[in-house]
Amino acid sequence: MRFIFKTRYEQDINLIQHGGQLFWYGLLVVALLALPLAASPYFLSQVSQVFIYVLIAYGLMLLAGFTGQMSLGHAAFMAVGAYTEAVLAIAGWPFFLSTAVAGLLAAAVGVIIGLPALRVRGLYLGIATLAFGTIVEEIIARAEPITGGNAGLMVPPIQLFGLRFADGVPFYYLALAFAIGGALILINLLRSPTGRAFVAIRDSEISAQSMGVHLATYKTLSFAISAAFAGVGGALYAHNIRFLSPDQFTVIQSIELLMMVVIGGLGSIHGAVFGAIFLIALPQAINASKPFLPAALAEATGLQPTVFGLVLILMVLFEPLGIYGAWLKFRAYFDLFPFYRQGMFRRQKAFQKSDRLK
Repeated sequence: MRFIFKTRYEQDINLIQHGGQLFWYGLLVVALLALPLAASPYFLSQVSQVFIYVLIAYGLMLLAGFTGQMSLGHAAFMAVGAYTEAVLAIAGWPFFLSTAVAGLLAAAVGVIIGLPALRVRGLYLGIATLAFGTIVEEIIARAEPITGGNAGLMVPPIQLFGLRFADGVPFYYLALAFAIGGALILINLLRSPTGRAFVAIRDSEISAQSMGVHLATYKTLSFAISAAFAGVGGALYAHNIRFLSPDQFTVIQSIELLMMVVIGGLGSIHGAVFGAIFLIALPQAINASKPFLPAALAEATGLQPTVFGLVLILMVLFEPLGIYGAWLKFRAYFDLFPFYRQGMFRRQKAFQKSDRLK
């Protein structure tokens, strides 16, 4: 078991807390860099998709997990980024410039949608964002001269430094770079006064306001940053799928994104990663298990949503901290063995406390 003795205030906000983190995260990065040498093209494409959803999950985790604001329309921010990137790529804009514009436009839309958060919260905020997602889906379907409407829109491949980042290894490394960059941005944001203000709002708006946190400013800022992450993720999604249509950004997609961060573990960056892996791996696991299921069950159209919903119910009932919470308990068992106690994590069932960030 590791004990960290802190002698300076700066140690609380260090990016790397101890040498073990440097070793294991460094080893993970090396493994991800070497993965294309051993992985098949299909597996590589699935991992690239995981990186894209990790980027989107970072934004939704910031909003729901660290600021405590519900969003059932996050697929709409993703759609704004994806269609902006597609239109600008067709017009011949450089990739990094068009991606930046996609993120900024999604952030601007996030500010507009964040305004209702100043007056409503909880379920009512979820309904407001749900309505927004439906409106964006309808706008995309109706704006045929720009988006192609229901007929869809083809997205050209990425051209960078004379190389074609269409799929395979080049796109894998590009998505990996965005996922790592997004993690560093989110970690540094949470270590800043702005991130601490987000957490204060989540734990108690009255207490945060009494400490001088301007609720309207920080709630709107959280929506904007979260939407920017989703917009950039949507831009990468557009180039990975290479074809966009309104039915890819429905309300069901928004609900799946929210379930992704809840199952992964609200209030932790690791939970965003675990949730994205779960979201991509679940359909693959279901397809792999179909040959072993009864024919009536294997051919059922609602099998995947049913399994997804069942996992969510089990997580909420038995593991409120999600997959990351289960990992913490598993690690603590071996760290404290034989002194591990069954009820030592009981206090974590109080939903979302600042202590969970430690």
